[in-house]
Amino acid sequence: MTVAIDHDALSNIPRLLLEAELQPLQGSRFQPTGFPDLGAAVYEGPDGTPMLLVESAQSVANRLETVCWDEGSDDWVPPLRGLPLVKVMDEDGEMLTNSVLEAHRLNSPYILESKDSTVLDMLKAELADMEEGVVDIRKLAATLLRVDTNALLHGVFLAKKALAGGRLRLPRVLSGFIEAEDVRVAASGGVKNDRVDPGGDTSKGFGNVPFARDEYVAPTITAYFNLDLSQIRGFGLGEEVERFLATWALFKIRRFLNTGLRLRTACDLEVVHLRATRPDGFDVPPEEVLAKVLPDLISEVREQGFFNDPPVTSVTYRK
Repeated sequence: MTVAIDHDALSNIPRLLLEAELQPLQGSRFQPTGFPDLGAAVYEGPDGTPMLLVESAQSVANRLETVCWDEGSDDWVPPLRGLPLVKVMDEDGEMLTNSVLEAHRLNSPYILESKDSTVLDMLKAELADMEEGVVDIRKLAATLLRVDTNALLHGVFLAKKALAGGRLRLPRVLSGFIEAEDVRVAASGGVKNDRVDPGGDTSKGFGNVPFARDEYVAPTITAYFNLDLSQIRGFGLGEEVERFLATWALFKIRRFLNTGLRLRTACDLEVVHLRATRPDGFDVPPEEVLAKVLPDLISEVREQGFFNDPPVTSVTYRK
């Protein structure tokens, strides 16, 4: 099997840190993420430099999942086929959602709050000995690997009293965010035109409505990624699983940078350069190389009995 990653270079470091220099695909302006009652997250850096949060950690985490899913076939993208997950069907047998795309992953109410308690009962049976005392993170990790593998990288919080009193949680192994430095506002605006009745009642959606719009320009836009290798090793799942998880994490990053940087209509970015800052000089393989080795790594982990067979657990959501 082809080896895509220099795992020896990662064997004794706690985290792999990556930085991707980005730029707008067209023009110089871009639109950052916005927050309720706040708008754009503009702040001062330690030296007073005007900074902007272009994409939050929670949004990047979601996007790292989205690029791994093929909506057309309702399955993983080809290099990831065969990985365990939970699919949720409606009462007519039609696909409703799944644990990869749900906001809270395995803790989704469509999975744990349904009258179909398949997954909840399974988790209760496997993790019942954690109702009291210290949570066994290794046992939790092994269960997630078998049922919903993606949760190991994304992190999960099983906030159900029936599951160890709501204490079962794992922080994200792979996290990221995008910042812009030395930002300036690019103010503009527009009008929602009503060609039938320009003076109509705007409270009901009629009439012409002028609006202001703030975009930004910046000489530096950077995407940061943090892969917690210590946490992966702490799962105690063995070298093959560790290699698989690290490879999959880098595949997520590469695929997001290649295909997922159209963050909004007015925020379409591209990569100028990707580099490792810790360890310095670490080579991140291209997406196509990672895609080539992932099926073999998944097969190795499956053959060791770490995955559910079949890998998809289906539940029906009944209110």
